[in-house]
Amino acid sequence: MKTVARVNNVDIQIIENGEKRVAVKPICQALGIAFEPQFTRLKTDPILSSVITTNVTTGADGKQYEMVTLPLKFVFGWLFRIDSRNVKEEAREAVMRYQLLCYDALYNYFTRHEEYLEYRKRVIDEQLAVYDAARADFRQAKEQVNEARAELDRRRAITEEDYFAGKAQLKLDL
Repeated sequence: MKTVARVNNVDIQIIENGEKRVAVKPICQALGIAFEPQFTRLKTDPILSSVITTNVTTGADGKQYEMVTLPLKFVFGWLFRIDSRNVKEEAREAVMRYQLLCYDALYNYFTRHEEYLEYRKRVIDEQLAVYDAARADFRQAKEQVNEARAELDRRRAITEEDYFAGKAQLKLDL
């Protein structure tokens, strides 16, 4: 067995028999809640009832006991559903902190796609602005290239006659 948590000085251990399972009663004791009502809730829950079993495990006193267990992956949801008003005063704050973490985890999980879509739209919009500016700069540069090309063509078209005709004109600075 491996200790995975310590709640109010009670070790919460994993029983590994091919599957990681956690005994329910030590958690109930650590939280100061009655085991029997929790066991009844587990038996009547449509999902948890299908995964609870009994396994032999070592109790806090070192003796072997047959205990009701849940697969580790279901323990977190079961703990989330415990009413924090019913736990020991010294455990209440920890239970509420845990439940707030669960709310955060659920929110983060279910809003990931929306967060991604917002991020994607923002980075696309930013790059679209860069792209539009580059296209505008390109159009302006293309016009400048065309004007420079036209001037180059005009200068290349100057003949010797054009040169001397322009040179022959008298310029008077008055």
